[in-house]
Amino acid sequence: MKKQAKITLDIWLDENQIPERIEWNAPDGGVFHAEARAAFLTLWDESSQETLRLDLWTKDMSVDAMKKFIHQNIVTTAHLLRRATNDNEGAESIEEFGTKLLKILKLSDKE
Repeated sequence: MKKQAKITLDIWLDENQIPERIEWNAPDGGVFHAEARAAFLTLWDESSQETLRLDLWTKDMSVDAMKKFIHQNIVTTAHLLRRATNDNEGAESIEEFGTKLLKILKLSDKE
């Protein structure tokens, strides 16, 4: 039996169109009105063979939190590549970059 799931993002903007609040819902996963400081959404457009993306962050997100957010997205990309394509060499290369980025961004290895 096929089923449709819905995930929504609600964005509150200030007078300059800068996000002040981000809220997301995923009812099938039990998530209702969860607040987030940033969102990084990517979609694959098959017809243009391009990645479409939406990058949002609230104006009160700290620089340190943004650095962690970006680093964790890179590490997650390595996991995605490995799971989706079985490309261990590519995933390891991304993970190596992630380790190097920890030092550049002055984050601990617990990030």
